[in-house]
Amino acid sequence: MAGDLGISHATVSRWLSGDDIPNTSSCRKLAAYSGEPLEKVLAIAGHLPMVAKKTSGEWPEFREYARLKYPDELDEDLITMIEDLIERRRTKQYEGRNRKLGK
Repeated sequence: MAGDLGISHATVSRWLSGDDIPNTSSCRKLAAYSGEPLEKVLAIAGHLPMVAKKTSGEWPEFREYARLKYPDELDEDLITMIEDLIERRRTKQYEGRNRKLGK
């Protein structure tokens, strides 16, 4: 990958170890190389705030956060279970509001 991006292996090693982050120019190269949106790469590198995108039935912003924050503690089953609990709570809150409004 380093050769494809035109950067040193030492630089990639520092990124992977957390000793350094890619600059915006390198983020552009990483986005082009990986096919990920530039905004996402810039956000992961810390140059932009993360912007969550919701899709119906899922909460990918939580899934992404959980993978980044707790990579060793939470596996896919636990993440799915937590997403389900979040959805149940949101549904319960929504139903409670509708009762108060007489719907």
